[in-house]
Amino acid sequence: MPRPTRVLSTLVGIVAMLGTLLVAGTPAQAAVPNRFGFVLWNGAAVVPAGTTPAATTVVPLAVGRYQVTFPGQAAPGGVVHVTAISNGPRWCQAETWFPSGANEIAIIRCYRVGGVPDNSGFSAFFTMASGVGASGPYGYVDTQPTGVIISQYNAAGAANLVTPMGVGQWSVKFPNIGSGGPIDGSAQVTAVGTVGTRCKIRNWTSIPAQQEVIVLCFNSAGALVNSRFTVTYQQKASLYGAGFPPQYFGYLWNAPPVGPAFTNFNSVLGYGANTLISAGLGLSLVTFRQIGFAPLTVQVTAAGSNSNFCGLNFPWTIAAPDLYVRDVSCYTNAGAAVNTGFTVSASSRL
Repeated sequence: MPRPTRVLSTLVGIVAMLGTLLVAGTPAQAAVPNRFGFVLWNGAAVVPAGTTPAATTVVPLAVGRYQVTFPGQAAPGGVVHVTAISNGPRWCQAETWFPSGANEIAIIRCYRVGGVPDNSGFSAFFTMASGVGASGPYGYVDTQPTGVIISQYNAAGAANLVTPMGVGQWSVKFPNIGSGGPIDGSAQVTAVGTVGTRCKIRNWTSIPAQQEVIVLCFNSAGALVNSRFTVTYQQKASLYGAGFPPQYFGYLWNAPPVGPAFTNFNSVLGYGANTLISAGLGLSLVTFRQIGFAPLTVQVTAAGSNSNFCGLNFPWTIAAPDLYVRDVSCYTNAGAAVNTGFTVSASSRL
């Protein structure tokens, strides 16, 4: 008959082993995202319907240069995306972002054709996540032009990979968050730096093993150029990584025309529910039914192999419960209106 002390020792060992297994089976993680914020700047004031936290501020620092303060959202790393809002050919990019006390600071730069700094409205957002467990296949990267990653997130916990493919061209792979493909979800890309640069999506592919986004960056003359950039991939998740809540988000790829169903998602109505109609040369009205609940953010990225770029002609409008993005505006490098590909993503706080 075993001694009591031996039985007790065995029981303690079994409990410890079970505890280890339970801990191992429950990955340590923070909520996705850890921190986030977005802001809508109309060129003169912050617009509450496109801003969270509500106390977010924008301070012009110089012509075409702005400081955005997201209160209480300080976090290391993360990514920033920004879309110009102007009735003429403008683009905006991130210069830098960093924590300052409890706040997150983002510096935004905007330009007109020729790479001249110019005042513009814009929609910008910041997000930072860690751990695993985003609501859908989701990931982001902030990378140097060499492919050295500054900051990253992958919903499956895998390490993302950035591979230079030539001047101004990169492959960005998000392993272990793949899907059936050939093209699923959506992506946004933003140039980072102090010299006027635009980045866009050449194309992306979805296979069970991974998502791969091909990124191109151009200087103000329309030539491929090496640049730091951020890229975010989303599938059935908001642009800041969370989902359900928020209940209201969606994305659409204009190839053109509108891409396959799995690149057109609405969190209320499902795949293929968002619509796009032409509003003139280079202008597209995108309607997201049932997800028009403020505050929300809208981001646009041009898609294709040329140096065309896209933004918003005006801030979006809400006719509850629908969201109208009127209009996505696209231009050649010379600033002429042009019909071209783009991705557009809308994400509510609610």
